[in-house]
Amino acid sequence: MEFTEFGLDDQLMQGIEAMGYKTATPVQEQVIPAFLAGKDVIAAAQTGTGKTAAFLLPLMQQLITHPHDTHKINAIVIVPTRELALQINQSLDGLSYFTGISSIAVYGGGGGELFAAEKKALTKGVDIVICTPGRMISHLNMGYIKCDGLRYIILDEADRMLDMGFVDDIVKIISFLPKERQALMFSATMPPEIRKLAHTILRNPLEVNIAISKPPEQIDQSVYHVFENQKLKLLSTILTSRNLESILIFCGSKQGVKDLHQTLRKAGFPIGQIQSDLEQQQREQVLLDFKNKKLKILVATNIISRGIHIDDISLVLNYDVPQDAEEYVHRVGRTARAATTGAAITFVSDQDKHRFDRIEKLLGYAVRIEPLPEELGPGPDMTQNTKRSPGKKKYKKFK
Repeated sequence: MEFTEFGLDDQLMQGIEAMGYKTATPVQEQVIPAFLAGKDVIAAAQTGTGKTAAFLLPLMQQLITHPHDTHKINAIVIVPTRELALQINQSLDGLSYFTGISSIAVYGGGGGELFAAEKKALTKGVDIVICTPGRMISHLNMGYIKCDGLRYIILDEADRMLDMGFVDDIVKIISFLPKERQALMFSATMPPEIRKLAHTILRNPLEVNIAISKPPEQIDQSVYHVFENQKLKLLSTILTSRNLESILIFCGSKQGVKDLHQTLRKAGFPIGQIQSDLEQQQREQVLLDFKNKKLKILVATNIISRGIHIDDISLVLNYDVPQDAEEYVHRVGRTARAATTGAAITFVSDQDKHRFDRIEKLLGYAVRIEPLPEELGPGPDMTQNTKRSPGKKKYKKFK
């Protein structure tokens, strides 16, 4: 389905064309018409499916075609992290360029000057607020925000906010908002807690289910069975032997990120890091440099496993196996976005075998095992007493 078939306003179509959008994704095909028809929607869709445009486009269309007070807050988008808030706001800036729609990203981590700027915008009025829960509550508790003009609320990555303990904050934010409103919720998974939250926010919602939570088929997944002391040398071999333009490495802790970043930087690799000890401005600059190819490698914690929209990451490498099987899906979903191909490699130590077993159970197949380079020596034997078959699922070899 082409974007021209949605009947969107000409100003909005100019932004869509400028951003290079032509054909809608399945989630956009289902969500956009439903939202334009005034329905509440709950949508389950995996990463990289075009969720952001699926709610931004109909939201902007509604604001363009329906009278609204520009001196009030008209819509609120609640997200789990500041990184995602900034990403959505950047997408909104591009799509709304010809429309005159105003927006602001509201998130924690900044100083008093940033808070004052947010207060000014929220008091004066803004069409769309993209916010993290804690920061928005801080403003709401001050009493200077008037929400009586709000007509739309969107929750993105609701399951992630559940995991991060934000449900009570979301419920509190909702208590400030008008009861007559249109709502949309996105969640990669639909546990009972999310459905309970949806029941309190949405009214007779249309349910959209795009795909089960599994990595796209075009991702070439593989694992190496390693001892902990083999990881660094194997990583260096991969980085030097493959001609890859953009590599995202995940570590299990911020100290692991710091250590690996320092080691690889000393070795001469063009690398940046993102972890919670960095100031927000530093994180934003690192992400920008990674997007613009000033940095070839980015090493990070789970802080950017969701919501970071970089379409041409060649390789996602799990230096440490994620604690949660769902997190694996979100990590590897950073590659092979927008119908491109990519690779995902995971280092599995003997201590991590039980966690990777859970990941394969979620996937429904065994991930291909790659042999270690001869110079590293043998790795741990983890094939004993299992039904796992290294060749159970075949992938095209990634080069």
